[in-house]
Amino acid sequence: MASVKTNTSKKKSLQHMTLQKKDALTGYMFIAPALISFIVFVMYPVIASFVISGFDWGILTAPRFIGIENYKTLFKDPIFIESLKNTFTWVILYVPVSILVSLIVALAMDMPLRGIGFFRTMFYLPVMTPMVVCALLFVWIYNKEFGVLNYILSFLNISPIGWLSDRNISLISIALMSVWKHSGYNMLILLSALQGIPESLYEAAALDGITPWRKLINIKLPLIMPSMYFVVLTSVIDAFQVFTEVFIMTKGGPGYSTHTVSYYLFANAFEYGKMGYACAMSVVMFFIILAVTLIQDRIMNKNIQYDS
Repeated sequence: MASVKTNTSKKKSLQHMTLQKKDALTGYMFIAPALISFIVFVMYPVIASFVISGFDWGILTAPRFIGIENYKTLFKDPIFIESLKNTFTWVILYVPVSILVSLIVALAMDMPLRGIGFFRTMFYLPVMTPMVVCALLFVWIYNKEFGVLNYILSFLNISPIGWLSDRNISLISIALMSVWKHSGYNMLILLSALQGIPESLYEAAALDGITPWRKLINIKLPLIMPSMYFVVLTSVIDAFQVFTEVFIMTKGGPGYSTHTVSYYLFANAFEYGKMGYACAMSVVMFFIILAVTLIQDRIMNKNIQYDS
């Protein structure tokens, strides 16, 4: 009798292990496409960039190992230094304005007004529009000769401005377009966080007679800080990699005033055929973005409260 019970328990144990293996296999099958894509399109290019940066490789010629020579040349390259300055300037210009606009719009879209859904859709619409379309639209708007913006300014007796041809304002002009294009995405994240705040907190604040300004400072902003942390982090990472709008609107000009590292990297890799040199730039940018991200995490994450 005891042996029968032992055999039965062994069978149940084997069946349980079989079910666990099937569940695990099913899980692996579901994550396999994403995992393969991550390895092929993210991990492999990153590792390959580190390796290729040590070679003098013109794509059509045989690679020649040169060690750290690409890095030595890089930091003596005035165009790269200018591109690096422009990239940091872009981050400083674009990120704060973009997040401020996103926050203001999110607060406005959180109001219980009739037809608010229509306005939310309108603010999010640029996010769904391809960057190429947005960039070409603003090239027309900014045109010095027949652009809409200069046409409007003409009614104020303001002379035509070269929004994209003046090196002093060309980067700012592109940044404004980018703010219009991307703010809707961050707005949606912040709006979701605002709508997740418990109504009981607002009711308690109303009983205490708190002003709208104090409600914003003491309730809304502290409770959306986890979402704000995510928005700031991703915005900075994306800003360091700005490329499409520069490529379409100015091609790095006038002069090198809008030359960013991503654009210079692209030019070296696919126009000048200096793949090893371009990979060295990508490695440098990798460590810059990593350092900035870690600093942000250290500053912001320690003061964030993740529960209500």
